[in-house]
Amino acid sequence: MTFRIAPSILSADFAKLGEEVANVIASGADWIHFDVMDNHYVPNLTIGPLVCEAIRPHTTAPIDVHLMVKPVDRIVPDFAKAGANVITFHPEASEHVDRTLALIRDHGCQAGLVFNPATPLTWMDHVMDKLDVVLLMSVNPGYGGQSFIPGTLDKLREARAKIDAYAERSGRKILLEIDGGVKVGNIAEIARAGADTFVAGSAVFGAGKDSDPQRYNSVIGELRGALAGV
Repeated sequence: MTFRIAPSILSADFAKLGEEVANVIASGADWIHFDVMDNHYVPNLTIGPLVCEAIRPHTTAPIDVHLMVKPVDRIVPDFAKAGANVITFHPEASEHVDRTLALIRDHGCQAGLVFNPATPLTWMDHVMDKLDVVLLMSVNPGYGGQSFIPGTLDKLREARAKIDAYAERSGRKILLEIDGGVKVGNIAEIARAGADTFVAGSAVFGAGKDSDPQRYNSVIGELRGALAGV
């Protein structure tokens, strides 16, 4: 299995965001995770398409946009135009989940669903043909720095079983992403439960001294080392 590490810029230094993005990719990260919150669907307000457009020239790595907004369809084309590669959303935020997935893909992006800790995976069952990514939240969305919810491991196993069964039938691969409380001490256990893509915010951007451009090498290297044993 190929593993991907996707640092969340929610925990980055926004005064020098382009530099932060370039540094984590240079240190071995695979994706940039981009948390969009609207102070409506979730109790926080973060960033929009203009910020995505601003960081796009700083990296060729995929930008993974996680929409925590409601309604969702209006903003999808803006993020596609701003340079997003992957766009995921919460099924509760869409009136027509199949239509929103199709909208994302029609705009040239990979599409995915995001499941909160208490959201059942049954939303996946009728739209597998339009899914490129399934993202499980291992915290309740809204804020960075929260602790991993252990019950997510069973949910990961359930999601992995669904994805693998679909791959067997269709030949299509769907990525299984995890977001919330991922760190060096638990990433291997999370991978064994089925995740292949790992969002890490404070675990990565909280590492080292701000004056050292290589400060992310160590923590990303440790994450990779833990995954190598899986």
